[in-house]
Amino acid sequence: MSDATTTTPATDHDEHAVAHDHPSELEYVKVALVLAAITAAEVAVVYIDSLEGLLVPILVVMSVLKFSLVVLWFMHLRFDNKLFRRLFVTGIVLALFVYTVALTTLHIWTRGG
Repeated sequence: MSDATTTTPATDHDEHAVAHDHPSELEYVKVALVLAAITAAEVAVVYIDSLEGLLVPILVVMSVLKFSLVVLWFMHLRFDNKLFRRLFVTGIVLALFVYTVALTTLHIWTRGG
């Protein structure tokens, strides 16, 4: 047997390598700072008395925004198949629907404060 015919086996990583650019560490730091700013805004909104009637919708929008940033950047969903993105969107829409139904069932929207 000749040594010229032997080849090194390809690693699993090489066979399934996907050509896309991952964000740099600086981009991850920027996203983390945006997430921290949104969290600070969520805390601040709770202490603003004039926003009491809009508190839940504002917090839900901020939470969905944070969910989206975490899923897209830290879970690398931006680079995955669109099917996975659809699954996550379906999950968040379903969660919001169940949350709304539960609060409506408990008459949270019609309670006097």
